[in-house]
Amino acid sequence: MSIADHDRIPEIALDWHRSGIGAALATVVETWGSAPRQAGSQLAISGLGQIMGSVSGGCVEGAVVNEAMEAMEDGQPRLLTYGVSDDSAFAVGLACGGTIRVLVEPVGEGAARLAPSLLAALVAARATRQARGYAISLESWERRLIEPGEDPAVDVRLRSDKSGVEADGRFIAVHNPPLRLIVVGAVHIAQPLLVMARSCGYAPSLIDPRAAFGSAERFPGEEISEAWPDEAMAALAPDARTAVVTLTHDSKLDDPAIMAALDSPCFYLGCLGSTRTHAKRLARLRAAGVAEEALARIHAPVGLDIGAKTPAEIALSVLAQITQCLRRGA
Repeated sequence: MSIADHDRIPEIALDWHRSGIGAALATVVETWGSAPRQAGSQLAISGLGQIMGSVSGGCVEGAVVNEAMEAMEDGQPRLLTYGVSDDSAFAVGLACGGTIRVLVEPVGEGAARLAPSLLAALVAARATRQARGYAISLESWERRLIEPGEDPAVDVRLRSDKSGVEADGRFIAVHNPPLRLIVVGAVHIAQPLLVMARSCGYAPSLIDPRAAFGSAERFPGEEISEAWPDEAMAALAPDARTAVVTLTHDSKLDDPAIMAALDSPCFYLGCLGSTRTHAKRLARLRAAGVAEEALARIHAPVGLDIGAKTPAEIALSVLAQITQCLRRGA
């Protein structure tokens, strides 16, 4: 499962450096007030002035690019602060009224630069879904790539998915594995749900052994498994960065997937069906030996109650509930 292009900021910076045109990374390290992007948001800048990503949603990118071009020339990182600038708010400043600090790091060899080998190690970890904390001293520019379990401060930030500055002056950027969404049932709701999920940064996978449902014509470009749901779930191995949604209404298909999901650390499990349907589902799962604690993890009827009627509206309610669980906890 590939990382979406708009999230491939370190990868793109490394590609630009390796191509010989030069690269720098700009990262939001702190925010105050109504900042448009959170800490950890990144912008890659090439030596030709190309950009990917954002640090402010367009308010200060031009100024950051100019600073990055200079950083690539002199090899020195920069800590930049941007806030409200009244008449020039849309040129160099935040019209929203917030304040941000942005770290600009040129990629290359040299004590103050971001070493290509360190950036390559980060990219390799991201490619294999390994969580990492990127720590940099904002005074000495000393950098480390930290694995889970090596540093309590990094572990806390990885669990909360929140980058930021520590009391010791280090900025820790969180690089968690990309989010995944596993959908069981190639029904009408799945079509808008997969599109919406991808726009929100999820790598979606679709499971349906019924070839007529999970066809490439109905789901162009999607990863579709025709294996039985429990086998497909075993192959996909949902982790703590995975949401699972079952949509078939067929207990022969949904139940094996639900049981597999409950045996995993997935952060969300939602199941389509009415309250009566869910009551019957719970009875079957209890009879199969599933514990009450596990059953309590199931979100059903699936989605937030927003009065959704159409397949697209139901998909929206499902993705909203997934987001709520991801950001606020179950």
